[in-house]
Amino acid sequence: MTFETPSTPDAAARHSSLLPAAGDSDPTQYLNRELSWLEFNARVLSEAASMEVPLFERLKFLGIFFSNLDEFFMVRVAGLQAQTHRTITEVPPDGMKPQEQLLAISARAHALFDSAYRLWNTEMLPALHRVGVRIVRPEELDAAELAVLDERFRTDIFPILTPLAIDPGHPFPHLRNKSINLGIMFSREHEGEEPGFGVIQVPPMLSRLMRVRVDGCGRAFVLLEDVIARHVKEFFPVSRLRGTYPFRVTRNWDLEIDEEEGEDLLETIQAELRRRDRGNAVRVEIGVGGGVGASVQRLCRALGIDPNLDVYRVSGPLSIVDLVSVVGEDDRRDLRDESFTPQVPVALRDVEDPFAVIRERDVPLHHPYDSFDPVVEFVSRAADDPNVLAIKQTLYRTGGDSPIVKALARAAENGKQVTAIVELKARFDEASNIQWARTLEQSGAQVIYGLLGLKTHVKALLVVRREKDKLRRYVHLSTGNYNPHTARLYTDFGFFTANREIGEDVTSLFNLLTGYSAPPKWNRLVVAPLGLHEAILGLIARETEHARAGRKAEIVAQMNALVDVDVIDALYTASQHGVDIRLFVRGICCLRPGIPGLSERIQVRALIDRFLEHKRVFRFANGGAEEFYFSSADWMPRNFHRRVELLVPLLDPAARTRAEDMLATLAADTAKTWALNADGSYTRVATPTGAATVRSQQRFMELARERPKPADVLARGGRFHIFQVGHGEGGDELRRKNGKKKKHHPQ
Repeated sequence: MTFETPSTPDAAARHSSLLPAAGDSDPTQYLNRELSWLEFNARVLSEAASMEVPLFERLKFLGIFFSNLDEFFMVRVAGLQAQTHRTITEVPPDGMKPQEQLLAISARAHALFDSAYRLWNTEMLPALHRVGVRIVRPEELDAAELAVLDERFRTDIFPILTPLAIDPGHPFPHLRNKSINLGIMFSREHEGEEPGFGVIQVPPMLSRLMRVRVDGCGRAFVLLEDVIARHVKEFFPVSRLRGTYPFRVTRNWDLEIDEEEGEDLLETIQAELRRRDRGNAVRVEIGVGGGVGASVQRLCRALGIDPNLDVYRVSGPLSIVDLVSVVGEDDRRDLRDESFTPQVPVALRDVEDPFAVIRERDVPLHHPYDSFDPVVEFVSRAADDPNVLAIKQTLYRTGGDSPIVKALARAAENGKQVTAIVELKARFDEASNIQWARTLEQSGAQVIYGLLGLKTHVKALLVVRREKDKLRRYVHLSTGNYNPHTARLYTDFGFFTANREIGEDVTSLFNLLTGYSAPPKWNRLVVAPLGLHEAILGLIARETEHARAGRKAEIVAQMNALVDVDVIDALYTASQHGVDIRLFVRGICCLRPGIPGLSERIQVRALIDRFLEHKRVFRFANGGAEEFYFSSADWMPRNFHRRVELLVPLLDPAARTRAEDMLATLAADTAKTWALNADGSYTRVATPTGAATVRSQQRFMELARERPKPADVLARGGRFHIFQVGHGEGGDELRRKNGKKKKHHPQ
C-alpha cells in the first residue's frame, strides 16, 4: 500500500471543501472544558466508591481524586480567576465567560467534595477499621498511650512550632501552598475588642501520620494537626480559647516566564519556582473545629478569596491524599489489585544483540503490559557499546533516580556524543528536571532546553551506530515519558524501529530542536507545530470524502483530551456525511455526541481502571486501505500550536495488528467504560444481556501472561533480568561473560 502522510497544509487543503468554515461555530455544540474535566474526576471518585475495587485501591483512587483537584485549582481555576481581573478575557467555544465558569465550577466542585467526604466517613473509615487500620483522635487513646503521645509532642514537635498572633502589629503571615495550618480564636483582655486570631503552621517536614497503639488494631495513627491542637493552650496561656480548626490554602502554581527576557532559562525557572509559592490564594479548605464562623470572613479577607465560591468546609481530615500512606506498608494481597509483572516482548527476551532484532522489524511496546525494561536496557547498552557514536533523547518527566539519565551521563563520560532535550517547563516536575539537567551537563552531555516559546512534549530516542563502515539509525518513539515508574502505572504505546525514513525524520527533529532548522520535507513523521493540526484535519476530511463516495469510512481514536474546535467541527462534518466515529477520550471532551443531524454517528467512551489510560492511537479506514498512527499529542490547541509533538505512522504489519487489537479490545470493554451523553454527563456502559463482561485492562494482562515464555525465563519466574553492563574498557568482555552466564545459570 502506498502511504501518504498528510503532513503539510497542502495535504489538508486538498480536502478543504469538507472542512467547516471559520466562524460558523455554535456555542451550544460544545461542552465546557473545565466542567468536562470535573466529570473526569467524578469518574475517578466513582472508582473509589466501587465495591468491586479492592479496599486499598479504593483509598488510592480517593487520594488521586483529591490530588487531581489540587492541580485543577492551582492551574485552571487560578487562570480563570486571573482572567476576571483583565479587561480582555478569553471566552471558550462554549461561550461561558470566566465568572460564569467559576460559578459553575464552584457548584460542581462543592458537590464532589461533599460526596468524597461522605464516602470517607460512611464507607472508607469503617472499612479500614474492619481490616485493622484506624485513624483516631488523641482523646480516643488510653491514658498510657496518651502520655507517650504528649511526651513526643514536647520533645519532637513543640520546639519547631511558631505561634503567630494576628493584629495590627502582626500582619497575616504568608502560608505556603497546600500547607495545613491551625486557626485559633481567643478572647482578648477587654471583651469589647474584636476576638483575637492566631495561626500555627503544621510543620511540613514532620510526618503528618503519627503511629500509636490501640488495642485490637494492627495499624493506628493520629494526625499531627490533632496533636498540636490538643496543646494550643500552651501557646496562648493567658488567653481564653474560643475555638481551633485546621485550614489549608491552595495557591496559583502556574509558571509565568518570559523566555525572551530570561537570559538563562534554567536560572529563570529556578527563580520562578521560588516565587511561585507566593502565588495568589485560589481556595481554602476548612476542617472540623470551633470558631470557624467567627473568623472565616477574616480569613477570606486576608487571603483575598471569595467566601462563597472559594471556601470548602469539609467534614473530615484535610488533604486525604496524605492519608493513603496508612496502608503503604501493608502487604495484604487480598486488599489490593492482583499482582502483575510486566512482560518482556518475546522478540527482545534474552537477545544478545537487540540492534539485530530491531534491524529486522519494528518492535511494538504496549506498556505496562510490556515491560519498560527493554527501553532502559537499550539506552544502557548504547551507552557502553563502542560502536555507538551518538545518543539523542528528549526528556520530559523521567522521575527522580532515573536509570536512563544515569545511562546518558555514562555515555557522555564514555566519549559519545550525547544530546538531551530537557523540558524545564514540565508542570510540577520543573525542580526535578533542573536537578538532573545539571547532572547531565556536568557529565559532558549537551543539554538543550527546547525551542523558544514551545514546550517539547515529543518522546523520542535516537541512537547512531557504526555498522560495517556505515552509520545506521535506531529509533524509539512513544506516547509516554521515559519514566520507569509511570511506565508501570500508565498505558502507553511505542516502538523500536530502524526504518531509514523514520530515522532521517528523527534526525531532522533533533536538528530542529537544537538548531531551529526544519527540513524542507518530512518523510513519514508529522510534527507540531509544523503541520500536525492540518494533518489531522486532512485525515478527517479524507474519511468524509470516502463516505460521500460510498467507500468504507471510519475513525477510531484513543486520546486523553479532545478540545480543539476545528477538529471537533471536522468530526461533526464527517458524522453528517456518514463517517462512523468511535472516540475513546479518557479526560476532557468538548464534543457533544449523539445529537441528531450533527453528531449521531459519533460515540465517545471513557475508561477508568487500575492503570491510567495515556496512549494516543488512531485508526482511519481510508476507503479500505487502513492507516494506523500513534502520537505524543492530544487533540488540543496547545498540542497543535504550542508544543513540539509527533504523529507516527505504523508501517510494520505486526505493529499495525497490535494497534488494531488494542483498539478492538478497548471497544469491547463493558466493565470499566463510561459513555458520554450529549448534555456532558457520563453513564456507565452496561454489559448486554447474556454477554460476558469484558474488562480490557484485565484482558491485556492475560494476553501478556499467555505469550510464549522460553524455559530460562520461566525459571526466573517470568521476570526480565537486566544484567549490568560494564563501563568503559572491558565492557565487551563483561557482556560476553554475562551473556554466557544467563544461558547456563538463570537467576
